[in-house]
Amino acid sequence: MTTSQEDASETREASDAKSDPEALVEAFCVDVARVEDEIHKRIVGQDDTLRGVLTCLLAGGHALLEGVPGLGKTLMVRTLADVLDLRFNRIQFTPDLMPADIVGTNVLTEAVDGAHRVEFREGPVFANVVLADEVNRATPKTQSALLEVMQEHSVTVSGRTRKMDEPYLVLATQNPLEMEGTYPLPEAQLDRFLMHVTVDYPEVAAERQILALARREAGATPATPARVVSVAEILAARQATLTIHMAPSVEEYIVQLVMATRTPGHYSESLASWLEYGGSPRATIALDRCARALAWLHGRDYVSPDDVQAVIHDILRHRLILSFEAEANGITKDQVIDTLLAHVPVT
Repeated sequence: MTTSQEDASETREASDAKSDPEALVEAFCVDVARVEDEIHKRIVGQDDTLRGVLTCLLAGGHALLEGVPGLGKTLMVRTLADVLDLRFNRIQFTPDLMPADIVGTNVLTEAVDGAHRVEFREGPVFANVVLADEVNRATPKTQSALLEVMQEHSVTVSGRTRKMDEPYLVLATQNPLEMEGTYPLPEAQLDRFLMHVTVDYPEVAAERQILALARREAGATPATPARVVSVAEILAARQATLTIHMAPSVEEYIVQLVMATRTPGHYSESLASWLEYGGSPRATIALDRCARALAWLHGRDYVSPDDVQAVIHDILRHRLILSFEAEANGITKDQVIDTLLAHVPVT
């Protein structure tokens, strides 16, 4: 077989793989495994956080990462952008940050010939992956500017709208411990995040690996992760997740879980006393999208109730409002969601 025939054969095989859903899932799962391997060259542990961020990327939403400083959130996001060959920008949110500082502004410039013209200077939100570090330190006005970009995937300055390049992913972080000098995000704005992922301390074995990695890299050049997945493959995977089969019974399970947050008295007296407000329809849509994305990441072309249960904490954690009684008794939102799963039967 000649070289041209071999190239044509490979092209046909690639085309057949793209048209075959099972082959597409299998090929992307190999890519995801490579992505995770490359990220773990810099990051030890945090598998659940990484899988949550990848789920968010495939589902086309944004995530709020909550954890104490020093857990590697910034490094993880930067490394993810490197591995996926995506443009990355980081914004350090502070109380004096203005909306124009993040979205950009028009400036008057002077050319060599002395002529003046107005140019638009892009802000740091013009990237594929944007890390909004300590988002709750900015004023509500600046927070709203970021959330508008997240929702619309565009900014409008002086009457002109500029679209963001796809994929577009905003990962905002906040520190759950230090609340002085912060402006907590209102519930209506929190609801615009697809997921609220908690970043926990590493386990003992992971802590030892972190220490060993830090010693090896002391004074040395950090390992450079390889670029694994292209932008075209990410966008194709997003479309493919929408075609994953979801049985009517799983759809009904999602609906009943969200409805139970609004009418908890039908399921449990404890839930009724703990919940003040339940999830909006946006929560139902988020459960559907993220369950499909997680099934795709697990290499399946169908969604199971286990996928729904695996993402429900990250979906509902920032959408439920607890009652005063629940807060007084130290009941957490995760405990409420656990009780919810125990009382809503799988259809």
